[in-house]
Amino acid sequence: MAWGRSSQPSPPPASRLWSLLPLLIALAIVGAIAWVVYQIYLTLLRAQAETMQKMESSNVALSRDGVRVGVRNVGHEKYVDQTQSWVVKAWNLRSEETGKKKKGKGKVKK
Repeated sequence: MAWGRSSQPSPPPASRLWSLLPLLIALAIVGAIAWVVYQIYLTLLRAQAETMQKMESSNVALSRDGVRVGVRNVGHEKYVDQTQSWVVKAWNLRSEETGKKKKGKGKVKK
């Protein structure tokens, strides 16, 4: 042992598994985080689809232009007739009031 050899045996070389262990642990952690994010994404898509289905069943439609609300059990012509009748009634009441005021102004009482 005079030539530089130690009396203790040298440790065995590290196996490849031990050198790859930190990489495998990192991949497992990244995979777990990716799986959780994917599950959150799927849950949000499912909630969006259910919400849209419920809104469509209550005659509410979302589009890029905005929200359109449908009227149940009323045909288009009947709906237009009802709204126009209110406008016509308001117009007639207003014209009757203005006609009475004009007639009253023209008379002079003595």
